[in-house]
Amino acid sequence: MAAIVVASNILVQFLILDGLLTWGAFTYPLAFLVTDVMNRVYGPSAARRVVLAGFLTGIACSLVGSQIMLQGEGYTYAAVPLRIAFASGLAFFAAQLTDIAVFNRFREGRWWRAPLLSTLAGSALDTALFFTIAFSATVTVFGAEADAAVSWALAPVPLLNLGPELPLWVTLALADWAVKLSLAVIALVPFRAIVAQLTKNRVVA
Repeated sequence: MAAIVVASNILVQFLILDGLLTWGAFTYPLAFLVTDVMNRVYGPSAARRVVLAGFLTGIACSLVGSQIMLQGEGYTYAAVPLRIAFASGLAFFAAQLTDIAVFNRFREGRWWRAPLLSTLAGSALDTALFFTIAFSATVTVFGAEADAAVSWALAPVPLLNLGPELPLWVTLALADWAVKLSLAVIALVPFRAIVAQLTKNRVVA
């Protein structure tokens, strides 16, 4: 879980597909898979412990990453900007706890309903919190240096490369959420397989 958070904090800074997405959009949804598997097999208390452990370890690693300086084209930048680390931690914690709560609400229904609905709810909250805190110009509590580290996300671009001009982070947020919606469906396959294997192992043990 911690590895997913740290990797996503780094990969969210690298654009792909003509600026529509970041690599972090493909790594972060794995956190919901981990939480839902833990919830189904071991229960909500175990899932919350995994979330807390991932949160604390991820924050610690991200803080270390904020001190590692990388060299760009004529400038130096932190591997994990502090503002992104904070946004990631808060969004992660709130989204994962929401995921657990929604999963529990629907856990007695069809096997796919709880992981699907919980991931959709958690993903929506995560996307809204993370991108707003990490990149929005309306959030100024981190100071000028932190704002400068994410200034690239404020560049005006056509929304999803088609619509009116808005800050780049808005396009990234919408595209990120679309990927999360798609992966929420795709993740049902490994969820089913992993839960079956872990449940079998517990019965054998």
